[in-house]
Amino acid sequence: MEEILKELNIFLNEASLATYAGGGAKLDPEKAEAGMQELEYKDKTGRWHYKDSYAGFFQSWDREVIWFDGKPFWCQIYGGGMKKKFHKDAEFVHKTFSFLKKALSSTKEENIFQPRGPRFFSDGDWKYECKFKGDITGFKGNEKIKFKDKAVFTHEFVGGLFLYKG
Repeated sequence: MEEILKELNIFLNEASLATYAGGGAKLDPEKAEAGMQELEYKDKTGRWHYKDSYAGFFQSWDREVIWFDGKPFWCQIYGGGMKKKFHKDAEFVHKTFSFLKKALSSTKEENIFQPRGPRFFSDGDWKYECKFKGDITGFKGNEKIKFKDKAVFTHEFVGGLFLYKG
């Protein structure tokens, strides 16, 4: 099991950088689940498959699923968004999301499980924090973005492995 968890972590990091964090292309809306925006990534072997499905803008919910050999293997669900006072400021929200992508892609390391981004990342007036308990098999936590030391964005998240009978 330890070897497959290592592979899972490497693939998760790879998929994260190839999709949202890395500015990957969204699936054609005709192929996506109704009303959802989706990003997808498959490894070269065809054994690992990742899909990120989300909806919303100022506030959103997201589901990341990884399949191994065609069977759901791992999942993360997260949601939240911008503090309410920013819901009418699309320009600031876009800046926040640009910073989020920068933070999420800043330190994806093969040997360290990062359910979202690094524990801490900063760039000028922007700060990103990710706190969680658990490991790739089961975890929960939150991420927060601060601008000039004031929280502007938060997500709560939970996830882990699918376990089957027999």
